[in-house]
Amino acid sequence: MATPRTVAFYTLGCKLNYSETSAIGRLFEGAGYGVVKFEETANIYVINTCSVTDFADRKCRQIVRRALRRSPDAFVIVVGCYAQLKPQEIANIPGVDLVLGAAEKFRILDFVEDLSKAPGKGMVQAGAVKEANQFVQAFSFGVRTRSFLKVHDGCDYKCTFCTIPQARGRSRSNTVEQVVADAQQIAAMGVREIVLTGVNIGDFGNGTAVIEGMRPKKEALFIDLIRALDRVEGIRRFRISSIEPNLCTDEIIDFVAQSERFVPHFHMPLQSGNNKQLREMRRRYRRELYVERVAKIKSVMPHCCIGVDVIVGFPGETEADFEETFRFLSELDVSYFHVFTYSERANTPAATMPGTVEVGQRRQRNERLRVLSDKKRNYFYQQFVGQERPVLFEHHKDGNRMTGFTDNYVKVELPFDAQVLNTIVPVRLEGLNADQVMRASRVATRTTKPV
Repeated sequence: MATPRTVAFYTLGCKLNYSETSAIGRLFEGAGYGVVKFEETANIYVINTCSVTDFADRKCRQIVRRALRRSPDAFVIVVGCYAQLKPQEIANIPGVDLVLGAAEKFRILDFVEDLSKAPGKGMVQAGAVKEANQFVQAFSFGVRTRSFLKVHDGCDYKCTFCTIPQARGRSRSNTVEQVVADAQQIAAMGVREIVLTGVNIGDFGNGTAVIEGMRPKKEALFIDLIRALDRVEGIRRFRISSIEPNLCTDEIIDFVAQSERFVPHFHMPLQSGNNKQLREMRRRYRRELYVERVAKIKSVMPHCCIGVDVIVGFPGETEADFEETFRFLSELDVSYFHVFTYSERANTPAATMPGTVEVGQRRQRNERLRVLSDKKRNYFYQQFVGQERPVLFEHHKDGNRMTGFTDNYVKVELPFDAQVLNTIVPVRLEGLNADQVMRASRVATRTTKPV
């Protein structure tokens, strides 16, 4: 095929996917392609997929159709977790020309020249997930004011509901030195906040070399990484995207509490407030440990925002089990939830477990926890009304406004001011608006760190 001139991207799923989409975009730019918005006509559309839930699978099909409505003759390439898990299924989607697995997606340019619009299913290049055994660095730039910096990939955990090890392979990390170099490059681009992302970033330190089937001993831990990043000039904020409670150590918490750059915000997956479900999920902690982690964080950072991942409707979750989770979360001093409705994933132990929860019940439980999450978030926000806190502002979909987050993740809106975009300015928090976002007013520059 003739070399296309334009390429557009669509990303589904997590912050890690956004970092990798941006990295793939830079590969195309380096080869002379023009990157355009997905809403525009392009010669190539690249869809980076997630496969955490069935909704993500259906969404992929919708995005393929949207791309071809804009440009019927365009080539459609699908990468990401869904592409690794179900490559032949994706290849059968009308209009898909190329499917790349986990080990192939960063070699996307090697395959572009072989694309053709011949009738039939798309070409598949997706080897066994064990071939995804090298760490490929990535970070996002230009999509948001913040940059998502990939520091870890893959996972060695065996949670019974999760397909990530099948989609991304074994746990592996970048080096401290390379992550610091990436952060310095991001700083030189004018970015003010970096969000550290990965599959299981608390497991940072696993190398990619395997000698005679043995993995090398970790040469660095996550605490070593964040200590090194704390010295990077030009980045005003580092934010930890998500960390397992069993890996969120006192040492990490105490470091964040005293850091000038790492912000008071932790997101720790819980998944269930019932030890029976945690055992069936093969999580590496009991709910008592989660309570200890929250208490430790709040003891040194009372103003810290704590987010929680929760799954409802896991096999065997009775109504009494759910009520126990609900009570547990109600009493926990956390700030918001990300609630996921359990969906069966092929080739996972949970998919064949007894005690299937009726889909309508799953949805009802999801809604109850979402309502509780809104109450938690509102209560957390209200604690800071009248205080001054620093906010990093970025564009809003409404051009007359701009939005941003405080250091402790309170969402704030102000009237648009181009001079304030991508800057961190102090504001006085005044109360919630109808959209449950904090109203605020500008104040004089502070010279001290908020507490």
